[in-house]
Amino acid sequence: MIRIHPEGKTILFKLLLTLAALNLLFRWGVELRWLENGFLLLSIAIYLLVLQFFRNPRREGPTDHQQVIAPADGKIVAIEEIEEPEYFKQRMMQISIFMSPLNVHVNRYPTSGTVTYAQYHPGAYLVAWHPKSSTLNERTTVVIRNPDQREVMYKQIAGAVARRIIMYAQKGAPVRQGKDSGFIRFGSRVDVVLPLDANILVKKGDKARGGEQVLATLK
Repeated sequence: MIRIHPEGKTILFKLLLTLAALNLLFRWGVELRWLENGFLLLSIAIYLLVLQFFRNPRREGPTDHQQVIAPADGKIVAIEEIEEPEYFKQRMMQISIFMSPLNVHVNRYPTSGTVTYAQYHPGAYLVAWHPKSSTLNERTTVVIRNPDQREVMYKQIAGAVARRIIMYAQKGAPVRQGKDSGFIRFGSRVDVVLPLDANILVKKGDKARGGEQVLATLK
């Protein structure tokens, strides 16, 4: 049975009512049976597409705070050293995961610990793989300090289609690795920012599996 994320339940209910109403109008106003049936099939396809977008599969990943797990499903599009200007203000390693509309869009905490920073930033809507999307687009930034006092940052970044970022993290709150940390609607990107001495276990082009796959280990 498909588990639906709470962020999608209202949208799916409204979409179901809208499509049902439109199909009733077609039934009453269109005499061509093939056109009526075609619209019904189109409605079913649209509903199934939106339904799969809001699916929330159970994931059983590691619970080791020295391991950093993927916060989202998608394709790893970049692994690079960056100058992090917002919180660390120093050179860091960044792993970027691009989420297509067909990916699960639940976001999960990459490590356990305490949230030391949580900030929402309004911004533009460049395509999610644009090099400057992580600094110019609408986004959130969250930093978690694990029990070893090592800090991990992750960013939810809106894309050209995504126009709704939901962040659950609150500064000072304890969080658990793999639990829901938020949601991004309809295609986007998540960046994970790590210390330079982190041991990266993935490579560009790999498929990330949120809540399960280990991206890196912390020394």
